[in-house]
Amino acid sequence: EQAMQEADVLAFVVDAQVGALDEDDILVTELRKAKKPTILIANKVDDEGAESDAYTLWNLGLGEPYFVSALHGRRAGDLLDEVIARMPSSPLSDEYIPNYGLDQDLTAVGDQKPPRVALVGRPNVGKSTLFNRLVGEDRAVVHDMPGTTRDSIDTLVETEDGPVVFVDTAGMRRRSRID
Repeated sequence: EQAMQEADVLAFVVDAQVGALDEDDILVTELRKAKKPTILIANKVDDEGAESDAYTLWNLGLGEPYFVSALHGRRAGDLLDEVIARMPSSPLSDEYIPNYGLDQDLTAVGDQKPPRVALVGRPNVGKSTLFNRLVGEDRAVVHDMPGTTRDSIDTLVETEDGPVVFVDTAGMRRRSRID
């Protein structure tokens, strides 16, 4: 929840092979409350044939799903371009600031901070794998057991449009399902 509040863009990751679950509808409600630009990411779409099945994610009401395969790197670069385009200070905006003058703790010198993108979703939808692919190194532990990511991890990524901080979050669950 804190990562969502601090983010400039929210990337809602859903396992396209499983489809939308009731828990995803609850998370979408929380995303709408945040009132931030949100990208619906359909992960685990390994080829074009799987895209037709993933179109059912339109039912979440977040617009067209963005199809990726974090494991295979399919469309990860295109996703990064889409994230940049949705930034409040993107090159497509009049407010674009091309140089943030960053220091090592991910804050800017002066008043400007780099934009932040929070990867949110249920456990085991591929958030950490997608995070590793976007930052270009294995920063987050990836395992098929739910609950591997316990704390948020943030990493600065230099892009041609300026720096962006990606935040990998733990899977969001209903409070009643947390031990």
